Amino acid sequence: MAKFVLVPEARADLLSILEYIAVDSIDSALKVHERFTEVFNILGENPDLGHYRDDLTAKPVRFFPVYSYLVIYLADTSPVQIVRVLGGAQDVEAILN
Repeated sequence: MAKFVLVPEARADLLSILEYIAVDSIDSALKVHERFTEVFNILGENPDLGHYRDDLTAKPVRFFPVYSYLVIYLADTSPVQIVRVLGGAQDVEAILN
């Protein structure tokens, strides 16, 4: 059984990130994709690794950094649900609430 699932919004976020990076370097985009997949699997196996950010949202989501991005996920689901993948420069609070 899969250890994680990307909800449609997270899948769109990831695709947007990879397309942006691929404009400059397809190799870099592939490496970033590989790292995200690795982190998603790690979070699926160890959902308590991330941390809550009460300053950003009251939702029961955890945050885990990958490069300059935040993987936002629900740890109490099986499989772990990756709900967003957002850039650090984005207004995370506004997007999540």
